[in-house]
Amino acid sequence: MTAPPFALLVERHAGDVARLARALAGPVDGDDVAQQAWAQALAAYPPPGGLRDPRAWLLVVTSRCATDVHRARARRAVPVDPADGVPDRPAPGADPADGELPGADPELWAALRRLPPRQRQAVALRYVADLDHAALARALGTTPGATRRLVSDGLATLRRELAPLPAPPPDPHDDARQETP
Repeated sequence: MTAPPFALLVERHAGDVARLARALAGPVDGDDVAQQAWAQALAAYPPPGGLRDPRAWLLVVTSRCATDVHRARARRAVPVDPADGVPDRPAPGADPADGELPGADPELWAALRRLPPRQRQAVALRYVADLDHAALARALGTTPGATRRLVSDGLATLRRELAPLPAPPPDPHDDARQETP
């Protein structure tokens, strides 16, 4: 089987690659990740051993480029004005990856970025790129059962982080004050 022309892959999957890049790297670095993914895909096209699922292959390349960006971001020095001292926590919006996607829930995307890398990739490939577990397993180089576990653990962490806090129990002293005249 011959591989389709690369331009056909770009035409069919450009939206998927861009969406996954923005989900994994944030809106600021997402476009750079997508460009890097296309450049690496073109350099490796057609991959050795053939191409059973071009979309899954492109999404794997994209997720690996996003991982490279996360690693590079962690190594990047953050300039600090010595006169201001070191803040206790980052200022809101200080991380360029904290930008909002149109119509996106910023808390959800922030929680997604805090997941461990394998869980983040699995959840993003499953729900952003809409891969089934078989394609997800091929993309991550694991088994469908292991991908189900990665997605399940990632979703459980997201639910825990995003669940509303339970209401505090009623204060018994408030009832006592109301009863006394």
